[in-house]
Amino acid sequence: MSPRARTFIQLSVTGALLTLAVAAPPASAADRGHAVPLRIATYNIHAGAGSDGVFDLERQAAALRALDADVIGLQEVDVHWGARSQGLDVAGELARRLGMRVSFAPIYSLDPVTAGEPRREYGVAVLSRFPVRSATNHEITRLSTQDENPVPAPAPGFGEVTLKVRGVPVQVFVTHLDYRADPAVRQAQVADTRRIMAHERAKLPGARQFLLGDFNAEPSAPELAPLWKELRDAGAGTPDTYPAEAPVKRIDYVAVGEGVRVRDVAVPQVPTASDHRPVVAEVSLARKVPGRD
Repeated sequence: MSPRARTFIQLSVTGALLTLAVAAPPASAADRGHAVPLRIATYNIHAGAGSDGVFDLERQAAALRALDADVIGLQEVDVHWGARSQGLDVAGELARRLGMRVSFAPIYSLDPVTAGEPRREYGVAVLSRFPVRSATNHEITRLSTQDENPVPAPAPGFGEVTLKVRGVPVQVFVTHLDYRADPAVRQAQVADTRRIMAHERAKLPGARQFLLGDFNAEPSAPELAPLWKELRDAGAGTPDTYPAEAPVKRIDYVAVGEGVRVRDVAVPQVPTASDHRPVVAEVSLARKVPGRD
């Protein structure tokens, strides 16, 4: 599999006109001393299939477009994975349809069934209206679904992108935590997440951090408690997110770090585009955090 902190960027731009349409304006003299607005979301897209089991990428693109988000973290993303997603690069296709940049971080990268075809990949992704300055695919503890007798071991699929939002450095992490009832792997993943985010924060002092994803646990779950020491759950008090048609638990998160103020958050009612509902937050980024920047 991939080495630790395997880095790559996949940028999707459809042409000069699109580049102009999505380019982020530079910070102006008027707003240099003020907080910077950002709309950020997370969505588990169920490999392109809706809660009805039908693969419909245009339906998902429409749901994502309706979020009107500047940055979106995606989970359960297929890239040439197989028949269930028509062999498509789902990350790239959604980026193209939305006019956004994309960074894809595979959890699994397997040999193709037929020689000469693209690798079969599955993981997480970030869509962004802002240029991606750098991207890293970090390893965290995982219990593979592709091995017959898996044991917890480091594996990729914890994606990070660095952006600059009107002059403010931003680190966006996107994750998909273990789904099993036993919380042991999630506990290890949370510890890995905190360690990696602290390391990346030290590398870029003053960066505003976000953790987006499907945590497969509710906010009060003991295994998530350590996360809330450095991060805040932007969606506290919002409706449940899973399953999409009649949600009974909240397992999808926009979590924010220091220097980020949550102005509003919502769980749009999108019952058929995926088996999860998205979460979208309106936030503002402080240009300075007293004593830290």
